[in-house]
Amino acid sequence: MQGKTVVITGATSGIGEVAADKLAGMGARIVFIARDPARGEETLKHLRAIAPGAAHAVYYADLSRLSELKRVAGEIAAAEPKIDVLVNNAGAMFAAREVTEDGLEKTFALNHMAYFVLTNLLLPSLKAAGRARIVSTASDAHKGARLDFTDLQSERGYSGFAVYGRSKLMNILFTRELARRLEGTGVTANCLHPGFVASRFGDESGGIFSFGVKLAKNFAITPERGAETIVHLAASPEVERTSGGYFYKSKPATPTREAQNDADAAKLWQVSAEISGVGA
Repeated sequence: MQGKTVVITGATSGIGEVAADKLAGMGARIVFIARDPARGEETLKHLRAIAPGAAHAVYYADLSRLSELKRVAGEIAAAEPKIDVLVNNAGAMFAAREVTEDGLEKTFALNHMAYFVLTNLLLPSLKAAGRARIVSTASDAHKGARLDFTDLQSERGYSGFAVYGRSKLMNILFTRELARRLEGTGVTANCLHPGFVASRFGDESGGIFSFGVKLAKNFAITPERGAETIVHLAASPEVERTSGGYFYKSKPATPTREAQNDADAAKLWQVSAEISGVGA
């Protein structure tokens, strides 16, 4: 990873922070997107302490808003003509249904559309690097989830965990279709289940759900263990030519039948492109 540029979202806490630290320690230059300036500056300071010689950089954006996604992706693309690794990791779960300024349900916007828009707008820089990698954090929460293309915004009934599970199913389907489209380019795309991690995740969900998540974290793994598969997919020579995979504990895993539905993967891509205006 020496001298390589890694763009990562969700790097100010949890597994994203640990992954950024580990990759910086391996010699990578970290470019990350944060929402909160105080946490962003603290993370930047931390990265500079780990690797003082690398020109780490932070950008600020609300990744649930299409205008912000396009702005920040444009800024990064202009500053980084070559990107070696993109780690799509930022995500959240919401106890109550929220709608963004774009009219999108917030889980869908943040957990799926952010991956889709950032990846598509940074693809020229990834392709310019020669052999580049795209790593997306999914989850075994996709098990039991199915997509209803007539209600992707979850207007007909809302359950925070069910909607989150659908967004993680979308991450896997997105990775499959992305890998198919990238065949022959030298850029690979893989996704992963990090395990149930004791991090800030779910703390701001609200209500009894947030309380339940905090209790469950007593049985969770550490962010250090959860980040291992991200680092493996970003850096290991073992997966240099692997694409379209789903990994757990740094090993290939098999997602559900719904997550292997290539027709749904293609349709989700088409719908996402229509919503965002990119990736067509």
